[in-house]
Amino acid sequence: MSASPVADVPLPQMTALLQKLGLAGRHEVAEDLLRIVSAQVPMAQCTIFSFEGESAPRTVAVGDRSRTAALRRITHDYVTRYHPLDGCREAMRAEQDAARRASAAQPHIVLHRQRPQDIAHPDYRHVCYELPRVAERVAMLALYEGWRWLSVNFYRGQEHGPLLPDDWRRLEALAPLVVHAARLHYAGQLFDADLAEWLLARLHRRHPALTKRELDVLRGLLQGLDNDTLAQRLGLELSSTQTYVKRVHRKLGVASQRELLGLLVQG
Repeated sequence: MSASPVADVPLPQMTALLQKLGLAGRHEVAEDLLRIVSAQVPMAQCTIFSFEGESAPRTVAVGDRSRTAALRRITHDYVTRYHPLDGCREAMRAEQDAARRASAAQPHIVLHRQRPQDIAHPDYRHVCYELPRVAERVAMLALYEGWRWLSVNFYRGQEHGPLLPDDWRRLEALAPLVVHAARLHYAGQLFDADLAEWLLARLHRRHPALTKRELDVLRGLLQGLDNDTLAQRLGLELSSTQTYVKRVHRKLGVASQRELLGLLVQG
């Protein structure tokens, strides 16, 4: 990719971003990346996904400057219904060999551009582009650990107009910063997830009556998810999620998140 001069990222913005990398259950990383990129090229939204083979991608983080109420619902629809239709899937397949040859220090970064007119599927186009008034999406793609792709997506609002050549050069210049931040953030989340799975298995041995759904709820609580995010992950209404959380607390004999954490670390 060609480099181009780009304005320095302010130190306070970089510091704020670094402080959040790896914190599970937090979406501020996407918000900070959106803020940094938008100072150079105006964007409306940011989502970070992990693609592992052909299965549904994992949502790592979401950030929104103007459409917050709808973004998590749209992200859920994308993950559960529309991801196989995304043009970046083909870009990942085409660049797989080149990405595997690259080093972790200098990953092979692919920028994929998608506009509403590029999407043949009417529902996908309507839900993910027309309803949120998205003019186009730029995905910054990089292979992680040789087999899973991280995709940092920036969505250009219709109010911003089409991307110009200078905008594209600025995005190319910012891509290494964005990709490395996303990789560090995701690595921290994976570490937290591994620790959470160990604690969860330990707790299940002591409380074998916990159902699979209740274990899923516990897994989300261990990862620091709030009820709204947990409901999105489980595909449940918020009220149903709250009921499951109360049921888990009752089965374990705890009354709060603090007591749950105390139970987890007991000898």
